[in-house]
Amino acid sequence: MKWMTTPRRRWTALASATLLLVCVGTALQVHSQQSAAAASAATPDAARTALTVQTTRPSTQNWPLTATANGTVTPWQEAVVGAQTGGLRVARLRAEVGDQVRAGQVLAELVSDAASVELRRLEANLASARASLAQAKGNADRARVARQGAAISDQAYNEYLNNELAAQASVDSSQAQVDAQRIVLDHTRIVAVDDGVITSRTAVLGKVVASGDEMFRMIRQGRLEWQAELDAAQLGRIQPGHSASIKLPTGGVVNGKVRAVAPHLSTSTGRGIVYVSLPASQAKAGMFASGSIELGSAPALTVPQSAVVLGDGYNYVFELGSDERVTRRGVRVGRRVGDRVEIVEGLGAQARIVSSGGAFLADGDKVATATQAQAQPQTPAAASRREETPR
Repeated sequence: MKWMTTPRRRWTALASATLLLVCVGTALQVHSQQSAAAASAATPDAARTALTVQTTRPSTQNWPLTATANGTVTPWQEAVVGAQTGGLRVARLRAEVGDQVRAGQVLAELVSDAASVELRRLEANLASARASLAQAKGNADRARVARQGAAISDQAYNEYLNNELAAQASVDSSQAQVDAQRIVLDHTRIVAVDDGVITSRTAVLGKVVASGDEMFRMIRQGRLEWQAELDAAQLGRIQPGHSASIKLPTGGVVNGKVRAVAPHLSTSTGRGIVYVSLPASQAKAGMFASGSIELGSAPALTVPQSAVVLGDGYNYVFELGSDERVTRRGVRVGRRVGDRVEIVEGLGAQARIVSSGGAFLADGDKVATATQAQAQPQTPAAASRREETPR
C-alpha cells in the first residue's frame, strides 16, 4: 500500500500550488485596476479630452461692399439697315455677319440701270426747261424796255412777265425731279448708318426688295452692356460710375462701369435694370452672366472659412472657454473674400474660436490646443502603463 500513497501526496501539493498562483494573479489584477481607477480619478480632464485643435481670434478688415446680380449681355444699341426704295433687285452683297464696318460703308447694291436711265430723262427735261426760261426771260427784258417808251400795251407786257414766271417754275419743278431721282439712285447703294458689327443679314442676292425691308442689323460701335436685375433695396444704392465685375459663361471675367440705372421697377418682378457698359472683350450678345457691383467698402469681422461649421441649415463656430471646453454658437455670415468669411452676428471680436476641426466637436467638449498638446505632462495612468509594459 505504500506505493499508492506517494503519488496522491504529490497531486495534492501540485493542486495547492496552482490555487496559490491563481489567488496571487487575481490579487495583482485587482490592484492594477484600482491603480488605474485612482489615476483616472486624479486626472479626469485628461481622460475626457475629445480633440487637439488650433484656435484663432476674429480679425477686423476693410472689405468692399458689393451687390450680386444676374443678367444678360446685350447690345448697347442696335441699328437696322433697310431698303429706302422699292421694286429693285439685290445685285451685290458686300458684307457678312460678323464684319466690322464703318459709317457710310457699302453693304449691298441694288440694280440701278432703270434709275440711271430715268435720271438722264429728267436731266434732259431740266435742260429744256432752262432753255425755255432763257427765252422767256429775254422776252420779258425787252418788254420792260418797250414799256419805258410806251411802245407796248399793258396786256402784252403782263403776258411776257407771266411767261417768265412760268418758265422759272418749270425749271424749279424739273430740278426737284432730278434731285429726287438722284436720291433714288443713291439709295440703290445700301450703306452702314454707323460704325459697328453686323449681327444679321436678311438680304438675299437677286431678291426684289420693297421700301422699308430690313436687310442688315448691326451693333452700333460694337458696344455691349450687361443688363443686371436687382431689387429695390440694391437699386437705390447704385450710382452711375460704380465698378462692376462680370463672370462670363466662358470662365473669363470682364470689368465694366455702371452707365445708367433704370428709373422704375418691373410691375411683374419688382426688380429694376442696371446698365453696365462693357469693353471690347470675349463677351457676346445674348450671354447670361452673373456678376457683382461695388458699392464702396466697410469694416468686416472675419474668421477663416474653415472655422464655420454648417449643420441643419445653420452656420456655427465653436468658442473656446477658459475651462478649455467649447461652446457651439450660431452665427450669421456675410461677405466672403478668399478663404475668409464675414461674421455679421453671433460672435464677439475678442472670442477665441476653433479654427479647424469643428465638424468633429460637440457642444461642451473639452479640447486641447496644439501648444498645450506639445507641453502636456504625462499622466500617472500613462506612466503606470509604461512600467507594466514587458521589455
